[in-house]
Amino acid sequence: MPESGSCHDQELRLLEEFPPVPTEEWEAAIRADLKGADYEKKLIWRPPEGIAVRPYYRREDLPQSRFRHCVARAWEIAEGPLPAGVVNGSAHHEQGATAVQELAFTLAEASDRMAAGEPVEGLAFGIGSVYFMEIAKLRAARLLYARVAEAYGRSAETRIHAVTALSNKSIYDPWTNLLRSTTEALSAVLGGADSLRVQAAGYPARLARNVQLILKEEAHLDKVADPAGGAWFIENLAASLAAEAWKLFQQVEAMGGYAKARAFVDSSITAAREAREKEFASRRRVMVGVNNYPDLTEKRLEQAGSLEGAEWRLARPVEKIRLRTERHARRTGKTPKVLLLKRGDLKMKMARAQFCLNFFGCGGFAVEEADMDGSAPPEGADLIVLCSSDPEYLDFAREVCPRASAPVIVAGNPKEQIEALREAGVAGFVHIFSNLVETLAEWQQRLGIDGKED
Repeated sequence: MPESGSCHDQELRLLEEFPPVPTEEWEAAIRADLKGADYEKKLIWRPPEGIAVRPYYRREDLPQSRFRHCVARAWEIAEGPLPAGVVNGSAHHEQGATAVQELAFTLAEASDRMAAGEPVEGLAFGIGSVYFMEIAKLRAARLLYARVAEAYGRSAETRIHAVTALSNKSIYDPWTNLLRSTTEALSAVLGGADSLRVQAAGYPARLARNVQLILKEEAHLDKVADPAGGAWFIENLAASLAAEAWKLFQQVEAMGGYAKARAFVDSSITAAREAREKEFASRRRVMVGVNNYPDLTEKRLEQAGSLEGAEWRLARPVEKIRLRTERHARRTGKTPKVLLLKRGDLKMKMARAQFCLNFFGCGGFAVEEADMDGSAPPEGADLIVLCSSDPEYLDFAREVCPRASAPVIVAGNPKEQIEALREAGVAGFVHIFSNLVETLAEWQQRLGIDGKED
């Protein structure tokens, strides 16, 4: 048996051997590893909410205002519409609002109701796929509601209703929708939701319910008291969201409240939605199976209207393009084919071929690859894409274009050779800066792909 106090002494010696590392030393080590690279660009994430998310958080980053939920309790599995008297902030989420906008505008509507002496039976929020942001959003909601409710002399406690989003779902790759719904449900639970509705999105409704049963009966998350509490990053993120949302809420209040500020509310959400759409079309915001990494064999014409109950969905522009290709294939008996013609530098031709396979696959095109060995390009393609390195493109184009039976474009953006390539017969370019929606729609039109619905 060890002598009394020996374990404590060992702990003290261990702490002496591993003293705390000051933040300044962490920062110095990070900057040394970056080797001159821009710290802000490499390591700071700036989401649409206007918050700078840092690469690490320490004890001193814990905010003074803490989350108002610290008891373990089971959340309810909700089905059907929201209860009467609930302020439905999820409607803002489904229209494309940021987390800050959703918090601020939901709080402003609740404030209007309190000012009018009406009951507020809870707040509802949509839950998207930005995992930690959604956890922090629900935690921030309780802090903000308590501040407003106490000003009106009401109870600071409220019920939080969470609804998984449809705005970020697609008729394509529905099993990825299930994965999204699962992480969203987990965010809602860890964020402290009192009730949760998982909306089926292209998969059976029983699976939507089973997501919650697994979280309850197998993960036992209803037995854990405030599972995200004390996580420095999440606590800090929740406080940052609350601070930004409070500023926006005060701006709405200065306009006379939610009802009088509806034009401002709507225009703000419209701007946020358009920014999301731009990110999606440029593929800076990726939806797996929709605007990147598509399943080339998937056909979804029969499910074309299955998610149209949603007011707005991010995937809808790409879905329309792909459905147009599918309808054309059904009508003509032939799926338009893109041929990726490769030659030269192995690394560049393979990288650009993979890029174009994903790019045109998102439009429902059949995509084939072939190496150019000096003979004429294979027949049967509706569009030919040259995949090589920039220095090799001009000779490649001069060889292929005169013999090609389809329009020829280049994978890349060789700025110094653009005019020469066009003179050689190149009809266009596709690269990482191309707008996916505009480019695919343009080539559908140029290739005469019929988009009429049956």
